[in-house]
Amino acid sequence: MLLAPRLAYFAGVARTEHVTRAAQEMNVPQSTLSRAMVRLEQDLGVDLFARHGRTVSLTPAGRTFLASVERALSEVERAAEEVRADADPATGKVAFGFLHTMGAETVPGLLHAFREDHPRVRFSLVQNYGEAMIERLRAGELDLCLTSPVPDAPDLVARRLDEQKLRLVVPADHRLASRRRVRLTEAADETFVTLEPGYGLRRITDDLCREAGFAPRVAFEGEEAETLRGLVAAGLGVALLPPPAVPRPGVVELTVTGQRAVREIGVAWLAGRPDTPPVAAFKKFLLSKRGQLLPT
Repeated sequence: MLLAPRLAYFAGVARTEHVTRAAQEMNVPQSTLSRAMVRLEQDLGVDLFARHGRTVSLTPAGRTFLASVERALSEVERAAEEVRADADPATGKVAFGFLHTMGAETVPGLLHAFREDHPRVRFSLVQNYGEAMIERLRAGELDLCLTSPVPDAPDLVARRLDEQKLRLVVPADHRLASRRRVRLTEAADETFVTLEPGYGLRRITDDLCREAGFAPRVAFEGEEAETLRGLVAAGLGVALLPPPAVPRPGVVELTVTGQRAVREIGVAWLAGRPDTPPVAAFKKFLLSKRGQLLPT
């Protein structure tokens, strides 16, 4: 911390080997530059320059130090260019997280529509479950995320955008497969396949079953909804899932009646964090999609 403010001064003097010329190039008083070099040498406890009247030359220690200083200053400049580029209104970057179940159709459609007006904005995309994305928001790794359930936390801002009806998915040869609608209580004795604890859909499944008067008997836990559909098709259980992007053979999807079997989808971001122009534009775009985010 003591050395950092004087590194650019040191590099300038080392480059010109002349304090007066370096002061002119960097637009600082010569006396300020001279004092900074003396303090730098005192802090390091070594001589960086050999003085020859108005000119200076690097000592062996100075040459060693200069190589590292130039690398450090180059890295700082590279980082500055990167953050400036990410904040550029036309070509900046948005770090955007979303649920696995929204990756096949919903998110590609959103990005396509957004880039009609912002064709050069770049995206860093992260697919994960809700709690993991919230932690990445808090860590500064994401700007925005689409998640479910819609979070309620004092350090976050969240807005509900839409909801998905959940269906009871059963094997094609299941006793309920000839039905179009079913009460969840009728599946109380079934074996369930679900997402792992921590996933929003798992929490919703547990809550809906509890409302229906039973705790689901879970045989398999996974990380992705389409994998669960495959397990159902193989006859390994039933599942509560949102509609698939593409119909899957081997399963039947039944409308759940008697309960409001839905999952709400919302967008969340960290409270108090300033938005770059591309993030602000994409946030505004997402909020304009309330009620239109998902296919009906």
